[in-house]
Amino acid sequence: MRVRMEDLIRTVREAAPLFRDKERAAKIQVKGAADFVTQVDFQVQEYVKARLEALEPEIQFMGEEKDNGAIDFSRPAWILDPVDGTTNLIHDFRASVISLALWQDGDVRMGVVYQPYTDEMFTAVRGGGAFLNGEPIRVSSAAHLREALISIGTSPYHKELADENFRRFTEVFKRCGDIRRIGSAALELAYTACGRLDGFFERGLNPWDFAAGVLLVEEAGGQVTDFSGNPVDITQAGDILASNGRIGGQIREAL
Repeated sequence: MRVRMEDLIRTVREAAPLFRDKERAAKIQVKGAADFVTQVDFQVQEYVKARLEALEPEIQFMGEEKDNGAIDFSRPAWILDPVDGTTNLIHDFRASVISLALWQDGDVRMGVVYQPYTDEMFTAVRGGGAFLNGEPIRVSSAAHLREALISIGTSPYHKELADENFRRFTEVFKRCGDIRRIGSAALELAYTACGRLDGFFERGLNPWDFAAGVLLVEEAGGQVTDFSGNPVDITQAGDILASNGRIGGQIREAL
């Protein structure tokens, strides 16, 4: 396989100007409750898909804005969220990213999360560490939940979870230093990887939301599990709890 990290970086960076196309961002389709898609989502996905197919035409493609029923995870696959944080994009709340991961041999091997508004490129290669704009990053050193900054995910596509979610948010808030809500799981995982956040959790996420971000956190020395402490299945939708590895158990206890 000829894919290099430089190829992923170049591909997502070249797609990023589409984020600033306010006309496309204003063309909104409703997929479900609080679940929107814009022409930016479609345009970024089509651009990235075409570039990746030119690099390696045999690699499968899983994207948020397509039918992914035929993906065979015994073979390599790209996992893309063209705009993670579409609601943020619609409101010009500048916290949306492109998230791209390469799945191969039963694991995520490469991951990129690009924040075009700040020109921050988070990258990781399995066994090779995690980086922000080429500089190594590490998770935070917070040892106690009481001093931690935790980001919460409200699972807006699953309003039936609201009561249970907010009960959990309250318990975590009582025990931690403070909480945040950014609205982009991939970005929140990247921020956990570089130590801006000490942890992040959300229910009902999809592989394209977290595939690259999980690799970032793990390569930066952190830990990602489900809410019971089990390993995350990258190929399936599920719940995510990311931390610096020191406070994950304390967050689970609060949940």
